[in-house]
Amino acid sequence: MLRSNQIATGLMAVSCMALMSGLPVNSQEKQAPVPTATDESKIDFVDLSMKALIGQPEERQKALDYIVDRGKIDMAPTLVMLLGLGGNHVAVSKALGKLTGEKLPTWREAMIWQEKNPQVVPHPSYRKLKLRYFASIDPRFLQFFDEKYTSRDKLKIRLSEITWGGVRVDGIPALDNPKLLSAKKADYLVDDDLVFGVEINGDVRAYPLRIMGWHEMFNEVIGGVPVALAYCTLCGAGILFETSVEGRKEPLVFGSSGFLYRSNKLMFDRETKSLWNQFTGEPVGGPLVDEGIKLKIRPVTITSWKAWKTSHPDTRVLSLETGFNRDYGSGVVYNEYFSSPDLMFPTFVGDESHLKRKEFVFGIREFGAARAWPIRAFSDQKIINDRVGSTDLVLIGDAQTRTVRAYKSNGQKFSGTPKNGAIDGPGGRWKVSEDFLTGPGGEKLPRVPGHIAYWFAWDGYLGVESSLYKES
Repeated sequence: MLRSNQIATGLMAVSCMALMSGLPVNSQEKQAPVPTATDESKIDFVDLSMKALIGQPEERQKALDYIVDRGKIDMAPTLVMLLGLGGNHVAVSKALGKLTGEKLPTWREAMIWQEKNPQVVPHPSYRKLKLRYFASIDPRFLQFFDEKYTSRDKLKIRLSEITWGGVRVDGIPALDNPKLLSAKKADYLVDDDLVFGVEINGDVRAYPLRIMGWHEMFNEVIGGVPVALAYCTLCGAGILFETSVEGRKEPLVFGSSGFLYRSNKLMFDRETKSLWNQFTGEPVGGPLVDEGIKLKIRPVTITSWKAWKTSHPDTRVLSLETGFNRDYGSGVVYNEYFSSPDLMFPTFVGDESHLKRKEFVFGIREFGAARAWPIRAFSDQKIINDRVGSTDLVLIGDAQTRTVRAYKSNGQKFSGTPKNGAIDGPGGRWKVSEDFLTGPGGEKLPRVPGHIAYWFAWDGYLGVESSLYKES
């Protein structure tokens, strides 16, 4: 199988072919000559960019020379895009290097440079060229980029950092109210299969990662609460959101747009076609972008099927009958990516002195603060007493199954090893459930929502705002 970086490179080559076949400009048509530096006001910069990509060899070089001699950094994002599309790769790289003063031989390195330089504003022609490129792959992509809502001053993320993920709109199909089975009938699962476990108001569900990896989203009503699980396989994060939003009559229903931002999926809601950041639960483009919406996060547990069905024998579990033809076998979906230290798509990776980019962390964003705990911290200790901001917590974890549950502790200390669904605490044994820690006298400590993610994603989105638990 191809390694992650080869897959991303292959996708860009495919997109280059789509662009060349889908646009009216090509090297066989009679075009205006490459302009000179004295008549910029009359230049069609989209045409100039296409010449740099797919013109005749001499024409390509003249177009690149003009862009460099012009000496303005606003054409750097265009060159980054052209570098990713292939074509005149070496010459585009050299031109980009001259314009930026950096050595950027590959699209991956150029994208990371771009991410680290948010002050660079693309030339006005960039939007038109990029949307043509997107439309050549799937015309439905344009529904997400109505100029009224996604101009540069409206988008909450940079258009130059939105990349195609290799599929069309809904190419990774969400599961909407899918068929469920009783635990006894789910004989396709083996004990060590990991599942997303959810319990809301006594309604208990399990969604195997081996199925969800193919769909990355479900829209459900669990325990009377409309929710969506947004699972970004690239950043290792499965986040359960409430989808009822104050002021809206109906819950939002989500799908996968086909786009990525910093190696994180962009989802969209089917009603308004707004783009949403999967990691933050906030709209980043479209009609909802200025509505101040941030989806509420609900607790979700990753654990083994054996552990989940033992503690929740009445659980229902996702059926293999999803309506789609996929290989739902154990360890099949994204197997190569999950086992590789590499990222499939480029994004800046920060400090790796304590954690490598694809090590798992459990993160909480509550109480006006954010904090992450390495999953490996639960290898030698199953219980960690800590805090987020000024709120005391107790975390119960299992590194082997990637399981962490967090509860408010009200300053009380817990210890020992979880056994038979209980832990040691003040006054005796405390029962562990999906909603509460319940003490021997019936006192209850509520659960705090958090989720698993790769370190690069948590650090990339919350590094400045977040603190990291350091193992002693």
